[in-house]
Amino acid sequence: MSDAAGLDMTSEAARALKRAGIDSPSREARLLLDLAGGDPVRFAGYVRRRADHEPYSRIRCKREFWSLDLELSPETLDPRPDSETLIDAALDCFPGRNRDLRVIDFGTGSGALLLALLTEFPKATGTGIDILPGAVETARKNAASLGLSARAEFVAGDWSKKNLKPADVVLANPPYIPSGEIDSLQPEVARFDPRAALDGGVDGLACYRALAPVIRRSLKRGGAAFLELGQGQTRPVAAIMEQAGLKLVETRQDLARIERCLVFRQAN
Repeated sequence: MSDAAGLDMTSEAARALKRAGIDSPSREARLLLDLAGGDPVRFAGYVRRRADHEPYSRIRCKREFWSLDLELSPETLDPRPDSETLIDAALDCFPGRNRDLRVIDFGTGSGALLLALLTEFPKATGTGIDILPGAVETARKNAASLGLSARAEFVAGDWSKKNLKPADVVLANPPYIPSGEIDSLQPEVARFDPRAALDGGVDGLACYRALAPVIRRSLKRGGAAFLELGQGQTRPVAAIMEQAGLKLVETRQDLARIERCLVFRQAN
């Protein structure tokens, strides 16, 4: 394909994406052309999908998180940079990379949080749990591609029914969107992320209520739990965890200065 032909294709695609309301349409068109390897038919299909608000990461079937290239599937949440706030907080709470840490990741999805932390702590081991079997299978593939299968296990099922070895670090990015608000989210989220990974019940707090006693019994004394939450949920989530015997010790903001991570330790 000539440079001129490629320019014509991307210009036309950018106009189509702009009409569809896609931000940065020229940049997205170039990314899609590169993903298609210059193939016009494949490129046209990708443009139609993106114009329908399917995220680029879903079209590519991968997402970069903490500099890791992670496979996605229909049953995994598309991990966002906001969630890296939990990793930053954990690294600050546990200085020294040679620690022999035990980690549990509740609602692991693609395995993003657990695998990111294991890359930072070469002696750490961990378990990721998710209710969706397809997510667990995807997380296992990601662990294998990163050479972490020997240190990361993934299991499918209800976290409240798992008898897990206590952990130094607990990670959780549970569903926290109120049920009635999901359809009003950006279509990239509402239509393409699994609803089970978004729906936090009527008030968005159902999973925190279910998680609180599980975290309390899963956390070693001296350990710390790092929970992601939505905007404005700091007080209710802290209250739920404190009722279960956990003490809020720190809040962390994401790049947009929204309180995104709460850090808890055992209260007694």
